[in-house]
Amino acid sequence: TDAAAPAPPTPSPGPPDPAPAAGMSTSPSLVDLSRLYQTEFVRSARAVGALWAVCTLCFAVIQVVILVQPSWIGTSNTRTQQEGSQLPSGTMGLFEVCMESDWPVPDCRGGLSSLSPFPSFQSVAVLVGVSLWAVWTSVLCLCLFRFCSAATVYKICAWLQLTAGFCLALACLLFPDSWESPEMRTLCGNSVSSFSPGNCSVHWAYILALLGVLDYAILATLAFVLANRQDALLPPDSQEVTAGLLMMA
Repeated sequence: TDAAAPAPPTPSPGPPDPAPAAGMSTSPSLVDLSRLYQTEFVRSARAVGALWAVCTLCFAVIQVVILVQPSWIGTSNTRTQQEGSQLPSGTMGLFEVCMESDWPVPDCRGGLSSLSPFPSFQSVAVLVGVSLWAVWTSVLCLCLFRFCSAATVYKICAWLQLTAGFCLALACLLFPDSWESPEMRTLCGNSVSSFSPGNCSVHWAYILALLGVLDYAILATLAFVLANRQDALLPPDSQEVTAGLLMMA
């Protein structure tokens, strides 16, 4: 019998086809887009964060004015005569009451130097003081941008501002409830009672405190938004770099 014919040799596999270069061509574009996106984010976050910091500092100063000014409540412009004598005219704060006199300077009694508010306004003064401490602590926390991530600092400041706003809101609610006091009767007449100022009306310091509650809510909300943008929009490996860039001028 004839021998079986040898099988034809198996062709050796050739080199693999080169991978498409599409990924290599788009990679630089993605890198450039990421860098551009990060640059724009840092610029916008830095601008909004600077505005937020300036507003926080400004209202911290206004908070001091709210605490020390004797203009929470005062006599109205229209005064009535009672038993042939004119009612006293003046203004009152948490620590001081000022009566108008014949001299250009009003006659004031009390003051912040004694650190002793009127007995009826002690709880209000304590709440305003705690609010003042919280907002100035948030101002000092701005220095932490050099040492901590921006998101952490924003969250700390936001909680401090929420605390300040909550205490100031309680102070604004308790202040009308404390009107039934001897100091208020001397200034506003015997018709004064809780939530009824008698012959007086609220003045600009109390209105400024009410606006401060809204301001604290806006600042805290903005701080939370900035913190969430830091956490969500930037990649994890660039958050530390961005925290340092936010403080570079």
